[in-house]
Amino acid sequence: MEAGRVQRNGRPVKPGDKALPTDILTVDGERVRIPKKKAMRYIMLNKPRGYVTTVSDELDRRCVMDLLEEVGERVYPVGRLDRNSEGLLLLTNDGNFANGIMHPSRHVSKTYRVTVRPPVTEEQLTAMSEGIVLDGRKTLPATIVMLTNEAARAVLQITIREGRNRQIRRMCEAVGLPVVRLKRTAVGPLKLGMLKPGAWRDLTPEELRAIRNAIGKE
Repeated sequence: MEAGRVQRNGRPVKPGDKALPTDILTVDGERVRIPKKKAMRYIMLNKPRGYVTTVSDELDRRCVMDLLEEVGERVYPVGRLDRNSEGLLLLTNDGNFANGIMHPSRHVSKTYRVTVRPPVTEEQLTAMSEGIVLDGRKTLPATIVMLTNEAARAVLQITIREGRNRQIRRMCEAVGLPVVRLKRTAVGPLKLGMLKPGAWRDLTPEELRAIRNAIGKE
């Protein structure tokens, strides 16, 4: 195409000229529409129990996307929480960001508040802390804190640095601790805080910088 057929704001364009977003470009008199850059969204959702972590569900179950109809951008879950689990779930339309969090080599920590049926022994806590063999491979060491140990229930805070399928539930079941309730409270430096079940918000610039640092991105 000859350069004289391309115009910017009604004037011919020369090789090396740069266009601003406010400029009007035409080719043979026809205006060229420059697509807008996609807005990147980084969202924290407090997933309630009873929702599946998928964009749609063939069984017509409630999906987490039903809670995000007002977002305005098409976003996707970063990892997943099973249907009966709740708590912090990240969603984004930034594929590199999502891959950075989920990639096994990053070891981004995830913290859970786990209610189990007691009694809980030191041997059980030690076994989970040191690693449990799941699918023929031992889990990475976990950090476990006993929050309460009552007659009817015990509450543990468990932090892991990998994300295998239903890992927390399977670790607890492997040592004979049935899980009554499971809630994710943090992903890396991001904390769920007082966000209500079913509510969502965009990450703050400070939170975004912190999580990018956690996954090794500037």
